[in-house]
Amino acid sequence: MNDILQLTIVLVASLFATLISRRMKIPAVVGQMLVGILIAPSVLGLVHGGHVLEVMSEIGVILLMFLAGIESDLTVLKKNFKASMLVAVGGVLVPLSVFAIVAASLGYGLSTSFFYGVVFAATSVSITVEVLQEYGKLSTRAGSIILGAAVVDDILAVLILSIFTSFKNGGSGGQLALKFSLELLFFAFLFAVHKMIPRLWKFVQKLPLANKNTIVALIICLGLSLLANAVGMSAVIGSFFAGIAISQTEVSHKIEEYTSAIGYVIFIPVFFVLIAISVQFDSLIHHPWIILLFTVLAILTKFLPAYFVGKMNRLSTGESMLVGTGMISRGEMALIVAQIGLTSAIITDAVYSELVIVIILATVIAPFLIKMVLKKYEN
Repeated sequence: MNDILQLTIVLVASLFATLISRRMKIPAVVGQMLVGILIAPSVLGLVHGGHVLEVMSEIGVILLMFLAGIESDLTVLKKNFKASMLVAVGGVLVPLSVFAIVAASLGYGLSTSFFYGVVFAATSVSITVEVLQEYGKLSTRAGSIILGAAVVDDILAVLILSIFTSFKNGGSGGQLALKFSLELLFFAFLFAVHKMIPRLWKFVQKLPLANKNTIVALIICLGLSLLANAVGMSAVIGSFFAGIAISQTEVSHKIEEYTSAIGYVIFIPVFFVLIAISVQFDSLIHHPWIILLFTVLAILTKFLPAYFVGKMNRLSTGESMLVGTGMISRGEMALIVAQIGLTSAIITDAVYSELVIVIILATVIAPFLIKMVLKKYEN
């Protein structure tokens, strides 16, 4: 019953946070994350997490990225692939090098310094997706570049993390080659699925089941998420590509409607509230200037490369600003990488606390910046 009580508290808190956010005219996701901090163990202590909420949170981000895939225009994504690649590469290399250099200059060890760079190389587009959906900008050119870049960004970040942890733990080059081969096979499979699913739907239509389209779509979504996780990648990559494949079917609008109802009623709010549950304020009290410095770097090392790539690809100033701010959020991807570093003894508890605070701050600030850009440059 304790899990049910915690879930009830999370849903009530999310409901009030959403209502207050709309009254204050700020992105709803910001209110949900802030209320997550409020009910976390470090403040009011009303919610302590646990396996059930973690699973629901994971399903929430999977469904969110699945819906983002359904809403994406495949033609626009293909058209902006080059820009997405450049944004992703710049958004990985710049924070990777800058954080490593700055952390080393502050006296952190070589492994810890490089790991800081690895953590902040990852982008969590789920927060950005929610804000862009809220303001109807997800299917724009800038939105498509952000989505494409975030997928490539995650792939590069996971690959760098795999190489780093393998060498740190004494892994062999053969293990890395096998892992990379599995990831290549996974993308080849995704390409095949992308072609097959629209044809598969002719058979799905013949099933004598109510809500058959949504049931089969969710099976495909969760199946590809599990497969992505099995080859060492983020589950959201699988769910995003599942959404893109489903978007090509004639019933995609129905699937989107029913999946939105399932996701936004329970799973997605749990995800946004639980992002902030792990925050501890000890490091903020003891090392405020380091936290401030790293937060500023977390914002600039993603914004600047993405902005300049946007300008190079002849995007307007507003579109370039939107791409830049859209890549700032770290969220669950960076938290997962930080957790891996802690459990693998790459970083200490103190460093982990610093990382979590900076991740949360960057994630909370990002939606405000996106809204500012949208408000300033809206037509």
